[in-house]
Amino acid sequence: MLIGLMGVGKTTVGRRLAKALGLNFRDADEEVERAAGRSVSEIFDDFGEAAFRDGERKVISRLLDEPPMVIALGGGAFVDPETRARIKEKGVSVWLQADVDTLVKRVSRRDTRPLLRGQDPRSVLQRLLEARTPAYAEADIHVDASAGSHQTTLDLIMRALEAREAEA
Repeated sequence: MLIGLMGVGKTTVGRRLAKALGLNFRDADEEVERAAGRSVSEIFDDFGEAAFRDGERKVISRLLDEPPMVIALGGGAFVDPETRARIKEKGVSVWLQADVDTLVKRVSRRDTRPLLRGQDPRSVLQRLLEARTPAYAEADIHVDASAGSHQTTLDLIMRALEAREAEA
C-alpha cells in the first residue's frame, strides 16, 4: 500500500513497484471511479468528501480481500482509522514522503485535484501534511520520494522491503 500526499508519485511508483514484484497494480481512486461510474471530482462535487471517503473505504476493503497486489491509495485514505487498521492487518504500508515545495511543483502540472480547486496549492498541501502526518507516521515503511527519479524511489522501497523481510 503506497500512501502519502497528492503529487508524491504513488501511482507512477506503484506501477513500477508492481512490475518489480511481479504483482498486479491498482489505483484506489480509479477503483472508486469504476465502482461509482463517475470521476473523483464528480463524486466530490455531487456528494461531497464524506461520501467519497465512504466509497473509498469500501473499495479498499474489497481490494484487501483479493490476492496480494500493489495499491496506490488516495492521499486521505490512510487517515481513516478503519482503513488504516485493515491495511495493518492485511498488508504493508509505505509512506512516500516529500516536502511541500516538491509537491506544489508536481500537482501544478494537472488541474484534477478536487481538494485544490480554487485554492492556493501550497497552503492546502501544508495543511494536509500537518493534519495527516500522525496517521502517515504509522506506516510500516517511510521513504523519501522528494529527490530523484521515480526509479530512485522504487529502489528505496525495494531496499526497505528486503530489509523488512530479512528482519522477519
